[in-house]
Amino acid sequence: MATRKPISLLKAEDQFAATWPAESPRFTDDQIDTFILWCVKQNSSDITIQTDRPVYNEINGVLYPATYRSLDAADMAVMLNRIYGPEAQARLASARDLDVSYEIRPDRYTRIRFRVNITAILSRGRDSAQITMRVLPSDPPTMKDLNIEKEIIDAWAPRQGVVIVTGPTGSGKTTLLAAGNRMMLERPGGCGKMLTYESPIEYVYDSVHSPRSLVAQTEIPRHLPDFARGVRNALRRKPEIILVGEARDRETINAAIEAAQTGHTVYTTTHTLGVANTVSRMISTYDMGEREERALALMETLRLIVTQSLVPKIGGGRLGVREWMKFPDEVREKLMDMHFTKWQSEIRRLLPQWGQTMERSAEQVFELGLIDRRHYILLSSSTGGGD
Repeated sequence: MATRKPISLLKAEDQFAATWPAESPRFTDDQIDTFILWCVKQNSSDITIQTDRPVYNEINGVLYPATYRSLDAADMAVMLNRIYGPEAQARLASARDLDVSYEIRPDRYTRIRFRVNITAILSRGRDSAQITMRVLPSDPPTMKDLNIEKEIIDAWAPRQGVVIVTGPTGSGKTTLLAAGNRMMLERPGGCGKMLTYESPIEYVYDSVHSPRSLVAQTEIPRHLPDFARGVRNALRRKPEIILVGEARDRETINAAIEAAQTGHTVYTTTHTLGVANTVSRMISTYDMGEREERALALMETLRLIVTQSLVPKIGGGRLGVREWMKFPDEVREKLMDMHFTKWQSEIRRLLPQWGQTMERSAEQVFELGLIDRRHYILLSSSTGGGD
């Protein structure tokens, strides 16, 4: 067997190639948190644990082995039990992937958190698993950190109504919502009681100073079975702000509308692209016989839609590019005076006046030299929001 260089003998540029110096022939339960903390100290953004392969750290977009040997089924069983619990393997066997959060507290003042996905795979002819752990920032970002446009910031906190953040998986919707929450918490008067329902919980607000606010975070399905149940739970707890991780079905959309109609501010996400498409897709979740009624209820409560895409930035990193539209009284009244089937084309017509198209946002960052021509063209045609 080849010998491994000690970390101290590696050149600086090879440091990322070092594997865990305390590695033993078999992982035990009490070693796992220590190992994961070591991965974090290597500046890993994602840790991938898979049967029959070494553990891998992703550092600046490149995979590096974190263990010298491959993990076997016994190692993986220990990992699954520690990270998820004893029922992990049974749930994987029932054709379900598992989304959870994981937390390590190295001391009483420090929390290191992870977003975790566990998926069943086939490895060497046997049922196995892959665990992907995304290292989460300790503090939610600010709107300034994300370069959020002033018009979005000004419209972010209506007195009541629905704010929707949209985009594909991995487009930074949760991060944008967390920045918005932080902004409201840090206002001089705070924001009152904020309840969030997330799957899983990614950002926490322990370090945000807000003596006039109270945040309670509930994880779906760990604490409650689904988002619709979460909103109905919130209505019994007298909050000012309700965050619903995803409006994925008509039950959740109904619950969010109901909450907004009763005087709350509701934030949620969808996987749609573009302002006009978001309204149409939400209405299409209803049966034909109830669409008109629910469309009017949605429009009555709608205040802001933001669609975001993350694209590679010239020079490294990623950049958020956004389409958005505000829905003040005059816009909502104009739309509610026409049949909902005409809303999509009318919203596209109104969008440049009451917000900004993705095409225009992409043009601005392209002219600043922040993105390349290929991604400018892709963004310009992505939402159908232009004239």
